[in-house]
Amino acid sequence: MKNVMTLVMLLGAVAITSAQDIAENAIGLRIGDGDGFGTEISYQRALGENNRLEADLGFRSGNRFNAFRITGLYQWVWNIDGGFNWYAGAGGGVGSFSFDDDFPGRDDNDTFFAFVSGDVGIEYNFDFPLLISLDFRPEIAINNAIDDDVDFDIALGIRYQF
Repeated sequence: MKNVMTLVMLLGAVAITSAQDIAENAIGLRIGDGDGFGTEISYQRALGENNRLEADLGFRSGNRFNAFRITGLYQWVWNIDGGFNWYAGAGGGVGSFSFDDDFPGRDDNDTFFAFVSGDVGIEYNFDFPLLISLDFRPEIAINNAIDDDVDFDIALGIRYQF
């Protein structure tokens, strides 16, 4: 464990010294599980040379339920080589489930929830305005009647940069 922590700290120190400008804006899709929400609409806004905000909107609708969630993350971005970057961040979000009384095992009501989240991933900036990323996002639910444990989400992101 000590060797892993040393390696992570060394890689972080090297990456910090080689920060790269990131796109001012990027919008697209984050395709993953998202604790049952699936594909999310994703927007990124640069705050500096190597940090940005990311906002994701996930929604789901079915015959017996409707749900949405909004996630906000602050991310640090470090250059690996050329168009390859890696990033890490933290944030959280809120959401709501609305069930109708025919849904098995649930009362007919609305359920509000909140969560805290981390994020780590790798991305590639093409020479044209396309950004592809793969990230890992653990989430810890707060006040969630549906799911109150840790959720691990892995997703592929495809965004247009402008």
